[in-house]
Formats: sequence, C-alpha cells, structure tokens
Amino acid sequence: MEVLDHQEFRRQGHMVIDMMADYYRDVEKYPVRSQVEPGYLRQCLPEDAPDQPEAIETILQDVQKHIVPGLTHWQSPNYFAYFPSSGSIAGFLGEILSTGFNVVGFNWMSSPAATELESIVMDWLGKMLNLPESFLFSGNGGGVLHGTTCEAILCTIVASRDKVLSRVGRDNISKLVVYSSDQTHCALQKAAQIAGIHPNNVRVIPTTKSTDFGLSAHSLRSAIVSDVEAGMIPLFLCATVGTTSSTAVDPVAALCDVTKDYDIWVHVDAAYAGGACICPEFRHFINGVEGANSFSLNAHKWFFTNLDCCCLWTKDPTALIKALSTNPEYLKNAATNSKRVVDYKDWQIALSRRFRAMKLWLVLRSYGVSKLRSFLRSHVEMAKHFEKLVTMDKRFEVVVPRNFSTVCFRVIKPKVYNNGNGYQNRNGYQNRNGYQSGNGYQNGNGYQNGHGNGIGNGNGNGNGNGNGYQNGSHEKRLLLTNDNETVNDLNSKLLESINASGRLYMTHAVVGGTYIMRFAVGASLTEERHVDMAWNVIQEYADAILSTS
Repeated sequence: MEVLDHQEFRRQGHMVIDMMADYYRDVEKYPVRSQVEPGYLRQCLPEDAPDQPEAIETILQDVQKHIVPGLTHWQSPNYFAYFPSSGSIAGFLGEILSTGFNVVGFNWMSSPAATELESIVMDWLGKMLNLPESFLFSGNGGGVLHGTTCEAILCTIVASRDKVLSRVGRDNISKLVVYSSDQTHCALQKAAQIAGIHPNNVRVIPTTKSTDFGLSAHSLRSAIVSDVEAGMIPLFLCATVGTTSSTAVDPVAALCDVTKDYDIWVHVDAAYAGGACICPEFRHFINGVEGANSFSLNAHKWFFTNLDCCCLWTKDPTALIKALSTNPEYLKNAATNSKRVVDYKDWQIALSRRFRAMKLWLVLRSYGVSKLRSFLRSHVEMAKHFEKLVTMDKRFEVVVPRNFSTVCFRVIKPKVYNNGNGYQNRNGYQNRNGYQSGNGYQNGNGYQNGHGNGIGNGNGNGNGNGNGYQNGSHEKRLLLTNDNETVNDLNSKLLESINASGRLYMTHAVVGGTYIMRFAVGASLTEERHVDMAWNVIQEYADAILSTS
C-alpha cells in the first residue's frame, strides 16, 4: 500500500467521514465528561507499535472502542463547560483542505495563496468587527492567525518589550512592568515569564463586585504612578473583554485613556467574546479599541471555526517583525527582498505555520455575516432563557451580570429551624418548575396564601411560602444562609455530582471569594431543549444535595 494513493485515500476518507457523521448524530448520547480513570488507555493498547500494517477498519474499531470513551465531548449539545469549542461543517471541511494541501506557509514564496488568503480574511473579519482602519492592512496595520491567545499575547509582549528596550537600553529589562487584573487569563503571566519579565513585575490589580469585576481605570493609574515613582518602566496592559471566570468586561476606552499618558502597549484579549462583536448590539463592548495597540479573538471558541484559530490584529506590524524576524540565507528570496509581500514567519513564534486561513475563509463564505450573527444571537437567547430559569427558583442566584452567553450562578443553602409550632421548615423556595405552587392568590400582607405544597396559609403551620419567608403568627425570617464557605462547599459538591453523572458538563470559577457554576452556551448542536434538560438535571441534583445538607 502506498502512503498517499489517491484511490485508497478516497476509500478510507469516506469511512472516516461516515464515522464522524455518525458521531455528530449520536454525540448527545455519550456521557459529556469522560468517565474513565487515569491510565485507562495503557491497559487497552499494546506495549509496542505494530510491526506490520493494520487495516483502517481495525483501527477505526479501536477508535470507537478505546478512544471515544476517553473523550470529553466538546461538541455535545449538553456541553456547557469552560468556553465553547464550536465547530461547523465549514470549519471541519476547511481543516480537511488545509491538512490535505499540507503546505508549510512560513513566507509568501512558500505558498503565496496561503499568505494572501490570510491577509484577506483578516481584513474581512476586521471590517465585520468594525475595527479601526489602523488595524487593517489598508491602514498600515494588519492581522495574523495564531494557534491560541497564549501565542498572541506572548508575541505582543515581546514586540512591546523590544520597542521599549531599544529606547531605554536592554540592561533595563528588569524595570519593565506588565499590568493586568486579577481576572486576566493566566496566559499573560506565562507570556511575561517567557518574555523575561520578572515575576515580581507583573502587577495583578484586584477587581471588585462594584465594577462587576472589570478593571478600574483609577486602580490602574494608581499602580502605574507607584511604579513610575519607584523608577520602574510601565510596559504592557492586557485588557479583557469577556474574562474566563465570569465574562467580565474591562472598560477599554477608560483604560486606554490612562495608558496613553505613559506610552504603554495595550492588548485587548477578546478570546471568547470578540466574535459576538460582529453583532451591532454587542459592538459597544470593544468601544475604545482605537486606543489599543493590538486586539485578538479566538475563532475556535465561539465563531464556528475548528481548533485552532486565534485572530490577532495590530496597528504596528513593524514592532512584531523587528522582534520576531529571522532571515537566514536559505530563506532569502526575491519576493521578500521586494518588500511587497507579507512573510508571516516574522509575525509569530515558530517558523513553520499551518494554512489556518482556509477554514476561516470557508466559515465566512459558507454562512455569511447574517447567518453568523443569527447563530451567535441564538446562543445568547438560550443563555437568557437559562438565566430566567435560575432567577425563578429562589434557591439559586445569578452572581454576576450576564454579558454574553455564559450564566454564572450558584445555589444558596436554606437554613433549617423550628417555626415555633414544632414543625421544621427546610424549604422556603419555589418548586422545581420554577413557579409558585398553590392557588396563586395572595393574602393581605403580600405573601402567597394558597393550598398547594410549600405554601404558607397564614396560620403558621410550618410550611414556607414561595418567597422564602415564614408566613405565620411569628416573626418572618429569610431562610438562606450567608455562610460563604458553607455555600461554596455546597456548590462545589453539587457541581461535581452533576458532572459525574455525565448528563451535562459545567465548570466553575471563584470571583470575589464566591464559588460559582458557569453555564456557557455555545456548542454548535445545542438547542433550547438541551438547556431545559440541563436545568432539570441541576434542580434534580440540587434537590438531592439540599435534602441531606
């Protein structure tokens, strides 16, 4: 068998496509979070590679038998963890084309179409986002496709570092300071470390609930002033639109107003939420980007372009090129020497690079701006629906405002105490369907006075009304504990029990000392029925854990 026989490729390729089509059809039947134990796969596979060829049929059987059970199914419609990795037919087929051509597009000469298509689609997407022209090739800026935001942040820190050190001298690298909030992605600290910024010079500025965990311009200025007075050199700020923990939004315009006084490079990380800003109603979240130096989003998160595809724009490509370029003899060519082409090897860390533009091009063409907006809006509407369900059940609360398609919420533990007539009240919350039970009539004091379960009838017989208050002859008291540590522990246990079931998958964060569950809508196959099912599961497990707590 030849390694690249076109007929065999056709035969095996059809088998793989059929397998993946069946996978997408059946993916919601699988436990969302893998149920295997560490080390499971080594027990399933041989100790050594096979000496003789094996049939693709046998290999695919092993994929189904041994690999699929060890996957966490990011494409499941019941996947609500982290942020989405939203794939699409166009993204998948674009990846096939890219992989099939298998070009190594490090410079224009190595594959002119790969370079030029990348420049074109980055300008297309930049215009869809209404980015200032200074970020586009037509305005002497430009865009590049990286693998992840981690790479984009590292490249921009290195560019800003070399730009400043060329002015103040390389011996002063120990004085350079990088700024972020306590909600900024950990990629910044890793990038700063790789770039040679001393860990003590990474300023992590606290945020508070009063600003919805966005970075305060006042706090940033205070930190910068302190550093300047101490003889340090402010270098770089990473502002975030849609933080990982809670999708908080830093006020880009206000922060840029501060940084311009100190010539600080501002990078705006919109990895998750940036794609939504092609919708006019969300564009305001990146207002002020004209004051930034660079901007990035991950098309592989919430923009239907299969992993990996991070879009980075910069006003100053020259800074990237000066910091990252190499020009060995074996790469010299007439096109590069003409200064009329882009050599993307000088816009990134590695030399070799994938043809990522192909899949982004297919996504933009296959769905168009209108359909992409519709997809994004449908996810936001489903998140709004889930948020409404949460607010209707008084055992739960939404902890931070929902900006996009992620809802951050938690359960609150009811207190248990005697009501004065010898009956215990453990509930004090709405029933599972989120509506008040009983006949719906209210008594004179504004509390529910019905005959159904869980409703107080005014005589203090020990049943709590739907508002969480005792409605009897004794004093009314709120039935929710304020013990944050206890509530955090309760939510942690609740989340793990839900995830262990395999019926849906969510992840958590801690903001302001509060443990929250994150419900991130964005999987391409998710429909409203999956959101409703997820809420029913959450309530089911909340019932169980609250009844024993």
